[in-house]
Amino acid sequence: MNRLLGSCAAAILACLGLLGSAAAETRQSDADAWRALSRLGYGPTPALVAQVQRAGGPRAWALREIDQALAASRRPAQLEPAVAEFNAPLPEIFANYRAEQAARREKRADEQAASVSAPPMSAPSAQPMPADDPRLAYSNRMARESAAWRLTTCSRPDIENPLLARLTEFWFNHLNVSADKGSVKPFVGSYVLNAIRPHVLGRFDELLLASSRHPAMLYYLDQAQSVADGTIQGKQRRGLNENYARELMELHTLGVHGGYTQQDVHELARILTGWTVAPQQPEGFRFAPRLHDAQPKTLLGQTFVSAKPLQGEEEGIAAIRLLAAQPATARRIALRLAQWFVADEPPPALVKKLARSFESSQGDLRAIMRTLAASPAFWDPANKLFKTPYDYVCSVLTAAGGAQDDRGINQALGALNGAGQGIHRWSTPDGYKSDAATWLAPEALARRADYAMAVARREPSLDYLTPFIQPATMQRIDAQPPRLRAGLLLASPDFMAK
Repeated sequence: MNRLLGSCAAAILACLGLLGSAAAETRQSDADAWRALSRLGYGPTPALVAQVQRAGGPRAWALREIDQALAASRRPAQLEPAVAEFNAPLPEIFANYRAEQAARREKRADEQAASVSAPPMSAPSAQPMPADDPRLAYSNRMARESAAWRLTTCSRPDIENPLLARLTEFWFNHLNVSADKGSVKPFVGSYVLNAIRPHVLGRFDELLLASSRHPAMLYYLDQAQSVADGTIQGKQRRGLNENYARELMELHTLGVHGGYTQQDVHELARILTGWTVAPQQPEGFRFAPRLHDAQPKTLLGQTFVSAKPLQGEEEGIAAIRLLAAQPATARRIALRLAQWFVADEPPPALVKKLARSFESSQGDLRAIMRTLAASPAFWDPANKLFKTPYDYVCSVLTAAGGAQDDRGINQALGALNGAGQGIHRWSTPDGYKSDAATWLAPEALARRADYAMAVARREPSLDYLTPFIQPATMQRIDAQPPRLRAGLLLASPDFMAK
């Protein structure tokens, strides 16, 4: 009898051990799924969770998702008719922007005339003013439409592949322009959609070239104004503007410690003279030989010289490809990707591995992403990330079914502006930081909780998220009134991590 009882006890313990092991595997699978969906997108939805299961698990899904994102990047974006104007042909955007500027000049002239002609004791409003010209709202409307599209793409996997949306965010931030600069504002949506999105899993040099030729970048860093020293335009003598050349080296490619000198910046600016906007051309870019410095230049020890004026554009293309191929560029891009997708302070071995992938593939961004997603460091629970405000707002919207209407979009835009991360509004060319030290503060957490509770009012239940939340957190949430639980789940520390 004792022997029988002992055998039964052993069998029960073995079963309990198997159950415990199965539960641990389930928890690890859920943790991996959360990591993949929150880092290679903006969080889970029931449909995405099913995708992960069909793919054979999070790790298989991650590699598959890279190929899915590449295919999606080669297709036109899905644009709701209500926000499609920002993707008008560039000549149309130029024409409407010029009309807006003309309307503003007319308005100022009318106001000055009314002020001069008004009797001394009259109130400023005594002189009737014309109704606002609808042209005055053009740039603001374009900026708002492009921001609304970004919110839609980050929160609606049925509209945009999640990894494609995430990589569009990353590369836009790396090659940042700001809509707060007036000349950039009407072009920023076109820049994201046509210069960034199609190239996020292509070759890095092609992405750089697309960025460098778009009117948004040409205006933002003043490259459109950079001409050979001593050029006469009208009655003015003009010359170099080094802004774009400096940021191209310091931020977009080599990095501040990338081994270049101020003389290299100067020489690169000379190489790029004549690169300017073309309001009548479909691509919005032209090379103006008359404005180009045709004398020999030396960049990073390599000589650039044009035998004919029209070959000056080829100098610029060759210089950008040279910068893209430098080992310092490989290291900088590797570090930026590892910080974005793995940890604020990523393992040095991972950064070296990504840099080697960059160099060996000649800047093939798909190959580099596959190296990253296949690395043990990507899946290591010790490598933690905290959501930026944009991350957080997009993930809340994703959980609640996506950005659906103007009220929800305005609410999200307000939350982001209040958090200091307005869409397309980072004013400096370095782009915003993604580390926890920048964004983790008590006041910021309180604002996130307010936003989560407001969004959750339209979504009474988010039960599908519970497997991704720690049991202790769920116990505290379940103790609250049912009407508050969805909001508390979205405001939980677990949800703010990725």
